[in-house]
Amino acid sequence: MRHLISLNDLTDDDLTSIVARGVRLAASPAFRPRTLDGVVAGIYFRKTSTRTRCAFSAGALRLGGQIVSLGPDDLQTNTGETAMDTGRVLSRMLDILVARTAASTEELRLWSTPDTMAVVNAMSAEEHPTQALADLTTLLAHFGHVEGLRILYLGEGNNTAAALALALSRYAGVVLELRTPPGYGLAGAAMTRATGQAARCGATIVERHDMAELPEAVDVVYTTRWQTTGSIKPDPGWRAVFAPFKVDSGLWRDSPKAVFMHDLPAHRGEEVTAEVLDGAASIAFDQAGNKLYSAMAVLEWCRPR
Repeated sequence: MRHLISLNDLTDDDLTSIVARGVRLAASPAFRPRTLDGVVAGIYFRKTSTRTRCAFSAGALRLGGQIVSLGPDDLQTNTGETAMDTGRVLSRMLDILVARTAASTEELRLWSTPDTMAVVNAMSAEEHPTQALADLTTLLAHFGHVEGLRILYLGEGNNTAAALALALSRYAGVVLELRTPPGYGLAGAAMTRATGQAARCGATIVERHDMAELPEAVDVVYTTRWQTTGSIKPDPGWRAVFAPFKVDSGLWRDSPKAVFMHDLPAHRGEEVTAEVLDGAASIAFDQAGNKLYSAMAVLEWCRPR
């Protein structure tokens, strides 16, 4: 049984094949292979979602599968049933469970314990692996390659940033520079893993906590919203700390050919100006659309065999 609870669950070949499959599906949107015929996928979201939930629901249906949609109040974990017992029950009814908890990935691991139901992490506190796969699908579709790209990431070192670092660190020649506010950097475990992979694959991952001496001639400027789903910042003055990391048109002075990416939803005027988000350099909404095709590729990859 194949699970996607972390990008660490994927081999290098798995990662590149899922991304390439997503690009092929995006290139032929009318092509709907019935690769999920007879498959029942549970779509469980404890936290809000527009893109990821719709992508996996629509993706499963387009591939010929059936879905069972579950909301935050629908499982008996709310009344004290253990995660392991819940997984033992769901695995007797579902082939795949796509779950957003915004909590630790440990719960997802417990659900996967019977190993008769594939579990897909649609966002946990530590990592957002399916977002990174959509991002790579977008990069490959837009540039024709991922290797050698230079990406500047601005904002919190959240679960999207962690997944991006874990994914891009596997591509030779990639340079990912993270500029994160002081106290809001990438988690130590994710950074250690990403830099280790980068050393193995010939990529570069660096992080700074200021906006001085920004890199020139980057290919991508990437940001996320400052308030991650399911999280609350304890520091009441956090907005002042984040303010210098806002994406505006000035960032294109030294990188005139760069495209803009955002995992959405966006707050215009906060982490990014409307001028950038709606401007000619923005591919953020293509990126959102590619969540459908990368979700389809993930579902195909983890379907029962």
